[in-house]
Amino acid sequence: MSGNQLEETPRIDLDNPPARILGIESSCDETAAAVVENGREILSNAVASQVDLHAQFGGIFPEVASRQHILSIYPIVDQALKDAHLKLSDLDGIAVTRGPGLPGSLVVGINMAKGLAIGSGLPLLGINHLEGHLYSAWLEEEGKKKKKTPKFPLLALIVSGGHTELILMKEHLVYERLGGTLDDAAGEAFDKVARLLELGYPGGPAIQEAATDGDPNAFDFPRSWLEDSLIFPSAA
Repeated sequence: MSGNQLEETPRIDLDNPPARILGIESSCDETAAAVVENGREILSNAVASQVDLHAQFGGIFPEVASRQHILSIYPIVDQALKDAHLKLSDLDGIAVTRGPGLPGSLVVGINMAKGLAIGSGLPLLGINHLEGHLYSAWLEEEGKKKKKTPKFPLLALIVSGGHTELILMKEHLVYERLGGTLDDAAGEAFDKVARLLELGYPGGPAIQEAATDGDPNAFDFPRSWLEDSLIFPSAA
């Protein structure tokens, strides 16, 4: 890295073989595994969604999510390896989401990763899943047009079901949290509102569809804003 700019991924040659990492994610309601080469190129990405399971509850039911992860984790990891045309012995390491997330869901992915690491002798790295959100900006799919490399410093907005965060990223692994919601994240607020209005689950798409023909001036809602602050008032 030179100055504050991230250099382009170097070319791979025979003296610098590709580094391939298996990533495992089970922080909430989706079981996922992917193989990434040299920190940027996605060789495979397998995901098992639980949307249909949780729709009956109008939100994520943690115990149901945990049990479904147990059923999905082995076939999803196997699928990720097959799609990447690799065996466990071809990998250079294993990464797994260690948090934040639902404890019962996280433990499934962590135990899977631990078992693979112990059995294979590969190094194991626990990853904060918000860092995963940030570093997704560097990822690119195999065979597709290369993206521009992000340059530092950069401002990132993380918006997910459980997190709404404004992060200043000064360089690799150097962060400053500028603000976030005081309680409910945007995604959780959408789910709660959709459940109250009986619009269905997940709440975000359901509310967006319902609002397509709505009148934006029907109600005079005040703008949620705390002066001299980057803290977001509750979305709910």
